[in-house]
Amino acid sequence: MMEKEAKIYVAGHCGMVGSAIVRELTRNGYENLVLKTHGELDLKRQGDVEEFFAKEKPDYVFLAAAKVGGILANQKALADFMYDNMLLEMNVIHAAWQNGCKKLEFLGSSCIYPRMAKQPMQESCLLTSELEKTNEAYALAKISGLKYCEFLNRQYGTDYISVMPTNLYGPNDNYHPEHSHVLPALIRRFHEAKVEGKEEVVCWGDGSPMREFLYVDDLAEFCVFLMNHYSGNETVNAGTGMEVSIKELTALVAKVVGYQGKILWDTAKPNGTPRKLLDVSKAKALGWTYKTELEDGIRFAYADFINNPCRAER
Repeated sequence: MMEKEAKIYVAGHCGMVGSAIVRELTRNGYENLVLKTHGELDLKRQGDVEEFFAKEKPDYVFLAAAKVGGILANQKALADFMYDNMLLEMNVIHAAWQNGCKKLEFLGSSCIYPRMAKQPMQESCLLTSELEKTNEAYALAKISGLKYCEFLNRQYGTDYISVMPTNLYGPNDNYHPEHSHVLPALIRRFHEAKVEGKEEVVCWGDGSPMREFLYVDDLAEFCVFLMNHYSGNETVNAGTGMEVSIKELTALVAKVVGYQGKILWDTAKPNGTPRKLLDVSKAKALGWTYKTELEDGIRFAYADFINNPCRAER
C-alpha cells in the first residue's frame, strides 16, 4: 500500500489520464504529489529527467505521459509517435530505477495486442502475431515500455507494473480535429454540426469495427487500486468487457449531443482493427470492475466539452 505521506509523481498530469489519476489520488487522501508540466520538464530530455528524479526522489510513479492520437495522426507521424514515446518512457522508467523508486506503474494501450488476436484479448496474447499497421509505431513503443518494466523486475527485483487500458474517454480529453481518438472526435463533429445546422455528417469507414470504451475516472480508480494491490511481470487489462460497433457508438453520440441530421459513411477511409475487446477477467479476479455506463460517460464527457471551450482548440 502507498503510504499517505509518500511522494507520488504523476507523469502527464495535464492529460486526460494523468489528470484523472490526480483526482483519484486526491480523493483517497494522497496530498504529497509532484506535478510538472511539459514546459517545466520535457520528458524526452534524458538529462533533465535524471536531474528531476535525483532532486525529487519520488516514492511512487504513475507514468501516464504519452504522445497520443487517432488513426490519422498515427499514419501521418509514424516516426514521431515511436521516437517520442520511446524516449519519454525509457527516460522516466530508467531514472525511477536509478533513484530507488519503490513502485512504478506504466500505462500502455490495448493497441499493443495483435491485430487479429483471439477475442476477447487476454494479456498472454501479447507478441503472438502482427500488429495493426495504422498504429504499429505507437504500439511498439508501448510494448517496449512494459517490457522494460518486466526486465527491470527480473534483473534487479524492482516492483514495476503495467496496465493496458481499452479506448478511453472523459473529462480533459483531446478534441483536436486530426489528433483525437474516435469518441471525442465524434463529440466535436456532431456538436459543430448541430451548432452550424448541417443536414449531414460524414464519418470514417463503414461503421462495422467493434470497440470497447472505458470512462477515464474508472481507469484512474483501477490504477490506484493496482498500485496498492498488484505486483507482477504480466500486464493487467483495464476495460468493461463489453463492446459496441462504431455505427452504434456514432448514433449514441449523436443522441447525447442532440444532432438529428443524417449520418453518412466514407468507406474510402480506413476502419482500423476489426475488433478490439479486452479480456478483463484478471481485473475482476483482483476485485475491480468498471462503474460508468457508456451513455452516462458520454454525457459527462460532452458536458466537459461544452463547459471548457478550450478543449476544442487542442
